[in-house]
Amino acid sequence: MEALLVSTGIVTLAEMGDKTQLLAFILAARFKRPLPIILGILLATLLNHGLAGAFGAWITTVVGPDILRWVLGLSFIAMAVWMLIPDKLDNEDAQIAGKLGVFGATFITFFLAEMGDKTQIATIALAAHYAAPVMVVIGTTLGMMLANVPAVFLGNKFSEKIPMRLVHAIAAGIFAVMGAFTLLRLDKWLA
Repeated sequence: MEALLVSTGIVTLAEMGDKTQLLAFILAARFKRPLPIILGILLATLLNHGLAGAFGAWITTVVGPDILRWVLGLSFIAMAVWMLIPDKLDNEDAQIAGKLGVFGATFITFFLAEMGDKTQIATIALAAHYAAPVMVVIGTTLGMMLANVPAVFLGNKFSEKIPMRLVHAIAAGIFAVMGAFTLLRLDKWLA
C-alpha cells in the first residue's frame, strides 16, 4: 500500500507545471473534448509507466542490492534537483495531432512527451525501490490523472492559482528524503 500512496503523491506533485500538464492545457483548449483527451492521457500513461515499471522491476534482477541502493539513492536525489528546473513544452509535442483525432493525438503526444520525463524516471526508480511494480504503476498513473484531469477541465485558470515553485520544492524535498533514506539505509530502520 505504501508503494501505491507514495507513487501517487510524488507523481501528482511532480506533474504540477510539468510539460505534460501544459500539453493537457493545450489539447483541452484546442479540441474542447475532455473525454477523449482524458482517455488518451490514461492509456498513454498506462503504457509508458507500465514499461517503466517493468524496467524498474527487471533492473533489480541484474544489479546487486548494494549497487542498486546507491543507484536508487542518487537517482532520487537527482530527481529532487530536476524537480527544481521548470519545464517547457516543445512545439513538436503539441503539433503531432494531424489526422489522428482527439484521442489519437492525445495518446501519441502524451506517450512521446513522457519518454525520459521526470515521472517516467520516477516510475522506474520507485518500481525498483519498492519491488512492487504493479502498485507503483497504478500509483504513478493515478498521480498523472490527478494532476492532468483538472488541467483538462479547468485550463489555465487553475494553473495560475497554484504556487508551482512551492509544489516543485515539496516534491523535490520528498525525493531528497527518499534518496537520503535509501543511501543511509534508514528505510530498513523504519520497517
